[in-house]
Amino acid sequence: MKKSNHIDDKGNAQMVDVSSKAITNRRAIASGYINLSRDALNIIKDNTNKKGDVLGIAKIAGIQAAKKTSDLVPLAHQINLSNIKINFEIKKKEKIILCVSEVISNGKTGVEIEAILATQISLLTIYDMCKYIDKSMIISEVKLLLKEGGKTGVYKAP
Repeated sequence: MKKSNHIDDKGNAQMVDVSSKAITNRRAIASGYINLSRDALNIIKDNTNKKGDVLGIAKIAGIQAAKKTSDLVPLAHQINLSNIKINFEIKKKEKIILCVSEVISNGKTGVEIEAILATQISLLTIYDMCKYIDKSMIISEVKLLLKEGGKTGVYKAP
């Protein structure tokens, strides 16, 4: 089993030293779903939620989350992000909204956690804005789809 570089020789947690790593183009894409009632889905689709534009606000929340990752995840590095894209797809038949977040950076460490956090917070914002309609919503299948850059190269989810 590979030793974690987040653990020092004494078994203590540590931030990984990336100072000697090369700057490379980094990109990560994550996705996730929120299952919700037909009523909640229609209110989002028709943009009639009493709290405002659900998907617009969820997108802004996801962008903010990606930018704040190092404040929330203790061993994450502060990363200068070049681009953050968050897209939603409403799937009426399945009563779900798919969120896909893409994060890009030129740096010394990857942006997988930023992409995953952007997806999770976007979906959580949808939940928050629609909980007055449907408290039974389920956020699920949040996962990394793609990672590019760095010494480990490309990862694509199976």
